This record gives sequence, C-alpha cells and structure tokens, in this order.
Amino acid sequence: MTGEESLRPQSLMLTFLGDQVLGRDVCVYSGSVVDVFARAGVGEQATRSTLSRMVNRGLLRRQREGRRMYFGLTGRSAAVLRDGEHRVWRTGAVNRHWDGTWTLLGFSLPESWQRQRHDLRSKLTWNGFGPLFSGLWIAPGEVDVSSLVAELGLSAHVKVFRAHADAGTDIGAMIGETWGLPELAARYEGFTRRWQPWETELPDADDALALRLRLQAEWLRVIRQDPRLPVAHLPDDWPAEAAEKTFRAVHERFTPLAREAAERLLDVVPVRDGQA
Repeated sequence: MTGEESLRPQSLMLTFLGDQVLGRDVCVYSGSVVDVFARAGVGEQATRSTLSRMVNRGLLRRQREGRRMYFGLTGRSAAVLRDGEHRVWRTGAVNRHWDGTWTLLGFSLPESWQRQRHDLRSKLTWNGFGPLFSGLWIAPGEVDVSSLVAELGLSAHVKVFRAHADAGTDIGAMIGETWGLPELAARYEGFTRRWQPWETELPDADDALALRLRLQAEWLRVIRQDPRLPVAHLPDDWPAEAAEKTFRAVHERFTPLAREAAERLLDVVPVRDGQA
C-alpha cells in the first residue's frame, strides 16, 4: 500500500509494544520482533538497530534468557504507549464536545534564538497549536504546556492564557487561516482510501499481525497530526469520521487473526526484576 512506507521503524515498534507488551509484564524475544517486522516490510538490520536505539534512549529494557535476548518496556515507554492508547480509543478523531475554550500562548524570543524558536514552534505544532499571529499561538480546549515550556527553558519568555472568542468572531474562518485544513483532510482521505478495501477482505493468517500493526501505526500518526479542531466549525464534508469508522472496522476484522498469529509467532517471557 502506498503511503505506508514512510512509517518510521520506531513508530511501528512502539505500536507493536503497545499492542503486545503493555500491561502484560512480559518481554518479547528479539527474533520474534524481527519475524513480525519482516512481514511488515522492515528488514532485520533496521529492526535490530531500532531495538538498540530504544534501549539507549531509555524506552526499552533488555532481559537475557539463556542465549536469547528479550525486550520489555520501561516506565517512560509505558507512559508514551498509554498516551497513544488513550488518543486512539478514548479521545478519538472527532471533537464534538468542545466547550468554546481556547488556550493562547504568546512568546517573545531574542532574534538570535533561531534554534529555540524552531524547537518551540515544532513542539507547539505537535501539541495542537497553530499560529494565530507570529508570536501568538492558539489551540482548542485547555492544553497544559507548562512541562513543554520548562523543558525548552523558555518559561520566562512565554505567557499562557485561557480565552473564549468574542461573539462576532468567525471561528470557522479563523481555523481555516490558522491550520492547514486541506493537508489534514488529505491525510484522512488517504488513510480511508488505503484501508477501506480491507473492510471486506481478510489477510493471510500469518500476515494479520503485521498488517494490523501498520494499520494502528498509520492511524496514530494521522490523528497525532490533528489538533482536534471542533467539528462544528469544520467543513461539512470533513473526512475524519469516515476515516475513524474505517480504522475501527478494519481493526476489528483483523483482530481475531492477529491474536492467533501472535500466539504462533511471538516468544514472550515474564519480566524479571533487576535486569536491564
């Protein structure tokens, strides 16, 4: 399927771990991961280097059993995965319950701080903000950015407010000017186009786990790029709801075969304390 190739191995790895390891107190054999990732189109070298990098970044722990190396979650990766799980299954793609609150973030940085300005804008974009004006960014709802700002060391240069728009403000027009709606809509439409055929088809049994892995990783990538703008102020043909229906239908269709494949393909052992 076109469009899937750009998924990063670490994104696939986190999705795999959230699906198969999170909440189970187990570690999974590296060879099992290599096998599943090969079916998802990722080579052995890329898979093993991803595992090593994630250990170095504190996202995975190692556990040796005889001659085999197993990998499990750390507190840090478990928190990341729980956040992703919440985003997929609870928050969802369609914001129907917005209460009219906006989070406004204003910043003023010295001209020479180009790197800091770039880092702040990148983090704000990731957290659902768009640029209302050059130094004033806005996001729907109440967004806690205190840790983000502190991490960048910019607390003294940033001010955060909660606000409601004046009755005369055209919120739909403001949204269209602040966020790239055509690009966001294209991501949802592309997802639906790629995955909708699977609503009536079934994969080969041993490929079901890898295919569901790609489905989940791609869906999470799409919705992570969505600031969850209030649907009442979006175009009538906004494609997020159709894409979410496709995701849930295909996920449900793949799941029985994926669970059977996991039983056959994955070697897991209980977590033992004191190993890293």
